[in-house]
Amino acid sequence: MAFYPDHLDSLAKVVSHNLAYQHDWKWVERLSAPPPGASPLIKRPLLYGLPPKRLYVHPDEQIDLIKAEKARGEPILQEPEVEWVLPLHLSEKWSPAQFADVFDAIDAVPPGRGGEAPDGADPGPGSDAPWRLWRGPKRGKRILMATVQDDSTVTYYWIFDGVVKPRQN
Repeated sequence: MAFYPDHLDSLAKVVSHNLAYQHDWKWVERLSAPPPGASPLIKRPLLYGLPPKRLYVHPDEQIDLIKAEKARGEPILQEPEVEWVLPLHLSEKWSPAQFADVFDAIDAVPPGRGGEAPDGADPGPGSDAPWRLWRGPKRGKRILMATVQDDSTVTYYWIFDGVVKPRQN
């Protein structure tokens, strides 16, 4: 049973294929149905998956990580996090209200494999470290917007729920 129009299913397939085969995401899944309570305007496929490396570090987390690495004298391994992906076509016109509807319909961490230590393992020492406050269910809502052009080129942009401090370079 198809929940979405054919053109939206095709768009999701293009993005899913791009993530898996061009960007080496370990798995990419699609929500089986629109998020509960979703506005009729956003009843479209939402993807989620695990990138090969961590894609986003909050600026305050970055500062806490630098302090913790300096105190430990060694780098802290940055495991990748499960990310939401919103496929859009370049010709679509979206308003801030439509993005707000998407954020209202999702949790910070996608279903399944996100926000937990691998295989349910204990996160170990430092699990209460300040830099961990930006991980898992404690993180802010964000979506990787996948914009597909007519030639199937996909461009990715971060979209955040609310105001986010700019990153340090």
